[in-house]
Amino acid sequence: MSKIIAVEHLTLDGVMQSPSGADEDTRDGFRHGGWVHRHDDPVQARVMGEHMATHHGALLLGRRTYEQFYGFWPHQTGNPYTEVLNKTEKFVASRTLTEPLPWENSTLLSGDVVAAVRELRQDLVVLGSGDLLQTLMRNDLVDEYLLLIHPIVVGGGRRLFDGADLGELRLADSVTTPTGVVIATYQRG
Repeated sequence: MSKIIAVEHLTLDGVMQSPSGADEDTRDGFRHGGWVHRHDDPVQARVMGEHMATHHGALLLGRRTYEQFYGFWPHQTGNPYTEVLNKTEKFVASRTLTEPLPWENSTLLSGDVVAAVRELRQDLVVLGSGDLLQTLMRNDLVDEYLLLIHPIVVGGGRRLFDGADLGELRLADSVTTPTGVVIATYQRG
């Protein structure tokens, strides 16, 4: 049986919006973007590298995340994530993009994304992609959450679990980094 793993950076107050840059996602006037990098450390890099090495599923991305990743990752040199991301199969949920998609190994999922994801029948890793992830959660399709919970409170913004009715989750693993990031893996109970 295939599974879907959501990998998400969160603030302590549950915000997942615009972790990487000030202009990444300014919807609803969000002005606290770029909060993730102040907590980078070698432990976090090691744990995430191990996760990438052991989970061989395809990526499942929403349009906004796909465009941001494509604008950055294919152009990086000397970064161990670049080759992995370029070679990994990527499925992109979008109502506005058309094929062919520009990033190698990318396939467009158009139409009913829930039906399309169910038909894939393979392990998938969702990175970011908040709107897509909300749809997957509402349809009980997320099996595991790898949450990087950063020790910062931003007070407002788009939250991962807003309106979610998930039931019980089981803590499967956790690591605390020197900068205070808690990397917690939760599985459906």
